[in-house]
Amino acid sequence: MSQEKPDRSVDTSGTCCPEPLIQAQRAIKAMQPGEVLELVCTDIGSRMDIPAWCNRTGHELLRMEEEGKTLRYYVRKRR
Repeated sequence: MSQEKPDRSVDTSGTCCPEPLIQAQRAIKAMQPGEVLELVCTDIGSRMDIPAWCNRTGHELLRMEEEGKTLRYYVRKRR
């Protein structure tokens, strides 16, 4: 998968659902199509929530990385 540098990064560490989704939506709205968002989470529920949100909104989940309790999602804005 792509290893592109993100255009914007949002750290939601320490928050739980729905806050990571709310912050991801807010950030991606301010971005241009084709740009990449890095979303940093510690909420275990994000493993299901972020891919489902990408499917629902049409944004592309490029990859997910897990380091200990920290999850990083890289999402390309599609529209």
